[in-house]
Amino acid sequence: MAYNSAPIPTGIDIAIVGAGPHALTLVTHLLQKCQKMQGRFLVFDKSGRWMSQWFHAFAALEIPHLRSPAVHHPDPNPYALRSFAESRPTELHPPYDLPGTQLFQDFCLHLINRWQLEQCIVPAQVTHLEPLTQRGKTRFRLWLDNGHSILARRVVLATGGGTPSLPDWVSHISTPYPQERLCHSHDVDLRSLQLAGERVLIVGGGLTSGHLAVGAVARGAKVILMARRDFQEKLFDADPGWLGPKYLKEFWAETDWQNRWQMIQQARNGGSLTPAIMTQLRRAYHSGKISLHEQCQIVEAIWQDNYWQVRCYDGTEHQCERIWLATGTKLNVTANSMLSEVLDGFPTPIVNGLPVLDAHLRWPRCELFVMGGLAALQVGPVARNLSGARMASDRIVPALTKPSLALL
Repeated sequence: MAYNSAPIPTGIDIAIVGAGPHALTLVTHLLQKCQKMQGRFLVFDKSGRWMSQWFHAFAALEIPHLRSPAVHHPDPNPYALRSFAESRPTELHPPYDLPGTQLFQDFCLHLINRWQLEQCIVPAQVTHLEPLTQRGKTRFRLWLDNGHSILARRVVLATGGGTPSLPDWVSHISTPYPQERLCHSHDVDLRSLQLAGERVLIVGGGLTSGHLAVGAVARGAKVILMARRDFQEKLFDADPGWLGPKYLKEFWAETDWQNRWQMIQQARNGGSLTPAIMTQLRRAYHSGKISLHEQCQIVEAIWQDNYWQVRCYDGTEHQCERIWLATGTKLNVTANSMLSEVLDGFPTPIVNGLPVLDAHLRWPRCELFVMGGLAALQVGPVARNLSGARMASDRIVPALTKPSLALL
């Protein structure tokens, strides 16, 4: 679904950076609220396709279904996915009607088609945003990786914004090694691998590490699964109370940004594994295909004789042919080169990498809106999830459609 209409205009009302689930949620909410916004925005994504990274990640890790229930998806009507699935009931998985990966993908493609969103994608990456202030009004010039640029009155950043988080010991590896023998989960594609007879060490206690472990065992590997704390079994990555006023009331009443950040950390509490994945891991453990190591951290890894020699803080040692790091991503707005000029021109407090935004998730004093994990100080612990995309859209859409909420 590449952008296939006339050449890029020189200016646009709204530029949306990223074409993942957050951007798709925003656009469907925007068009439902105000149909005449059609044609007033463009979406910039290097792939030229909606949901490209999301679809790839689910396929690469062979994830059978989503973790969040069927009411969480990009359409404004919470029951739209259930209606769509009426003829495919077996693709809603227990215990809470979790949508199968193919069902969710088909539903998103159905939305893209229904709202005619194929033609609004520009297949280019935004390299940086240049704020231009004239007569007290700020516009943005978006510089693209193809050398072109476009002016936008408002910008929505919906890129996910995280960079792979790597443990410290990785930077201390002194021996050269083949790149595919140590990689972050983002770079693992199970579909292309034959692992019979190999030992794979997977670092991390979240759901991604569980999917990788199950996939590696299915390909004949012996897996060492290691986490720096105990494995946690949870249905959802944050308590459902964070989806509504039950917990958010107290969160929004907290005026100290540092305390809010602390509340987010406690609510997400690192990674966790679903009961379904835990069952598969226990089965593999009992049949000797997986060893589980809790409260275990690597001190150093040395590549020699075509395998890794790994030493841990507790004195244990492991040998393996591959190491996969399911160690998540870190969000830090100051490390985002796209925003360096915005940070200079419109300083705002940054709390542990997260910017302080206004009630509409707008960067203070300019028409730049932020979605995803970077908006967590306002949205709460589920900011990066599908439910967080809806909560962010509920705040941003009024500011895009009501002239009274625009900055003067």
